[in-house]
Amino acid sequence: MNIDHHKVLIANRGEIAMRVMGACRRLGLDFVCVSTAEDKDSGHVRFARELAGDSAIYTITSYLDANEIFAVADASEATAVHPGYGFFAEDFRFARRVVRRDRPMEFIGPSWWVIRDLGDKINTKRIARSLGVPTVPGSDRPVYSEIEAEEIASSLFDFQISQGIADGVVMVKASAGGGGMGIEEVGDFDEFRSVFRRIRNYAKRNFGDEGVLIEQRIFDFNHLEVQVVSERSGKRHVHFGTRNCSVQSTGKQKRIEVAPGFAPGVIPYTFDAARVLEEITQHSLSMARESGYDNVGTWEWIITPMGEPFLMEVNTRIQVENGVSAVISRVNGEPVDIITEQIRLALGAPLGYGQDSIETAGVGIEYRIVAENTANRFTPCAGRIKRFEWNAHEWLDVYTQVPLDCEYEIPMEFDPNLALAIVWGKDLDEVKARGLQFLNELVLEGEVGGKAESFFNNISYLKDKTTQLLEF
Repeated sequence: MNIDHHKVLIANRGEIAMRVMGACRRLGLDFVCVSTAEDKDSGHVRFARELAGDSAIYTITSYLDANEIFAVADASEATAVHPGYGFFAEDFRFARRVVRRDRPMEFIGPSWWVIRDLGDKINTKRIARSLGVPTVPGSDRPVYSEIEAEEIASSLFDFQISQGIADGVVMVKASAGGGGMGIEEVGDFDEFRSVFRRIRNYAKRNFGDEGVLIEQRIFDFNHLEVQVVSERSGKRHVHFGTRNCSVQSTGKQKRIEVAPGFAPGVIPYTFDAARVLEEITQHSLSMARESGYDNVGTWEWIITPMGEPFLMEVNTRIQVENGVSAVISRVNGEPVDIITEQIRLALGAPLGYGQDSIETAGVGIEYRIVAENTANRFTPCAGRIKRFEWNAHEWLDVYTQVPLDCEYEIPMEFDPNLALAIVWGKDLDEVKARGLQFLNELVLEGEVGGKAESFFNNISYLKDKTTQLLEF
């Protein structure tokens, strides 16, 4: 199918906007992008200008103003919208508006009803349980009543005591939330009611739905993901393996991702790690088939120290860590870019290959370089980047919106993510050594209020965590 007649509006910023631009160029597609005043110096604006000229850049007030996004779409005569990740990426109402408006466009992501059905954690749990897919013990529908919530919490605390867990903890989550938002832990039944009320109010204020999910807190788990890619027909599905995303900030934001998710035969697990990887992959594909999934998506899993898998949620969008899955993958022997696949499939092109055509080789690490104080609960750091550079290697890809030839003020209106670095190695030992080499060679200097000592980043934290990757 010929898709090069499309023009893509990239409704996002920074690194993901730049990578979508590159994917559009590879597919022969025209594009336009948006930028706020805070992002006028961002690399995504500069890259758009280099590839397509000033006419490809539209200034807006906010990335979260849908009316502005659609005004740009009409002014530019865009025929498709790529939401990136964050912002409108998992907003089924926005996706529905894209395809149903008077001048309909293509939404580059799953169909709006898929986003709606799988974006609700409780509905996802229902689908999973109907297929025999293991889920975290707890409620399987939105809970609004305090009395019902307390009954569920009491049963979970009792269950943990029966399992020999003296200091049990229950997770209270906004059912319509995501990305680590709207989640609190409670370790005392007497505190549960106030936590429940707080999360319910947060959910209503931020997501328009005060439904709450109550689950058992599982300790010492590994966080794994399965990367699924599906045809627009909803009938053909493949996977690009697993990722381990267990290195996270105190706010449950990922900082290092590794593909594949475990290293069977290299690290001595107390369970059959290869079997667990196969189980979560097949469970994810079975849910993709059942739900008619029709684009790129990620199934997120918790794996206990005993090797028990529990489905946590489905992310109905491209994820930050898509590149670490791509770097170890080949389709018919050729490199693959999952963002390119996402766009191609969303515009109606056939998948064109099956699972037998996909091979993996080596191990990949993705580092998120962030301006933050890891010693102070990962507090975001403002400031000006004075110098940011690294050595080029054939096994290294770095994606950043930070201009490298001039100083750059970090816009604090957004998360202070500065770059993604993806490292490849033939095995776990080699990729860890290369990862440490990259981090040791990396130069990141900045200042806050003219003081270098007030500028923080997470490079030392990433070095420390590299030595323990894929271990419990």
